[in-house]
Amino acid sequence: MLTHHSSHCPPAELEARLRLHRLPETGLRRFHTLLEAFGSASSALTAPAGAWRALGVPQATIDARRSAEVRDGALAAMAWLERPGQHLLMWDSPGYPALLGEIDDAPPLLFVAGNPALLERPQIAIVGSRRATPTALDTARAFSRYLSQAGFVVTSGLALGIDGAAHRAALEAGGTTIGVLGTGLQKLYPQRHRDLARQMLDLGGALVSEYPLDAGPLPGNFPRRNRIISGMSLGVLVVEASLASGSLITARLAAEQGREVYAIPGSIHHPGAKGCHQLIRDGALLVESVEQILETLQGWKNLPPATVDKPDHPLLALLLAAPQTTEALAHCSEQPLAQVLAQLTELELEGRVSNEAGRWFARVG
Repeated sequence: MLTHHSSHCPPAELEARLRLHRLPETGLRRFHTLLEAFGSASSALTAPAGAWRALGVPQATIDARRSAEVRDGALAAMAWLERPGQHLLMWDSPGYPALLGEIDDAPPLLFVAGNPALLERPQIAIVGSRRATPTALDTARAFSRYLSQAGFVVTSGLALGIDGAAHRAALEAGGTTIGVLGTGLQKLYPQRHRDLARQMLDLGGALVSEYPLDAGPLPGNFPRRNRIISGMSLGVLVVEASLASGSLITARLAAEQGREVYAIPGSIHHPGAKGCHQLIRDGALLVESVEQILETLQGWKNLPPATVDKPDHPLLALLLAAPQTTEALAHCSEQPLAQVLAQLTELELEGRVSNEAGRWFARVG
């Protein structure tokens, strides 16, 4: 089914746009230039090469117009769109996420598997290290779960580590989640997340990509897709990131786009905290609880009421904020040490806390 989002585009024009989209170096600016110069994608494709050259289009792009690869790819995309739950959103059509449309280099079109209406809902992005520590994964899960319960869509990049933990926790909380891919939707990467992606779609979520359906995992595409993650979101939460992490790119793009950036602090001895600490120095908001995120978004017009479930156990509430030693817990909760130990043992048996190297961690998800 071609959705109503593409219906203002007759099939021939839609196919022409899909062909333009497959040409090398054709971003939103070039799309605009060609459509404005020729009136439509169909006319652009039949225009003489000289007219394209006059617009400053490189020869390689002009030559690619006639290639079988471009024609076949567009036809394959048309066939893909015939199937239920598979959509195409154009930057100039209804249904394209308004927040994303505001950024400088918004993608001219988005392939969406799943529920396209989700892209218009208030989103918070949760990103971080691919090789995340157990604590960071637990933190990502806790924040994702609470944000889902507060009515946000959790958006991330479907990568290993923090991204996957955030997507899964949103689903476990009965929420919805969007995965923005750095590959085409038919070349899901990483393969290890195939089941997760399927589950996201089954539970009302969406997978989004600006890349042609058959685009493989090129290294440059991953940092580029980060502007979509931040662009669709009201804010970006970085849970754990080294200084070289791609999450820092997402956070910086978010700041440039005027979005909120939240960073969770960590130990000064842990390399995975250095990226978050750098973001905090650059002006990101240091957050230790979901409430701090919700407070900054109070003014957001479509915001659902904040109904964050408080953990039903006071010690658990303390541990969700940060891992603690038994002594620190006794101090913070103003209870005798023996009583705290007894409660921790009980929580451990219930699988709600774990002890690693002398510190207690809340187990979430």
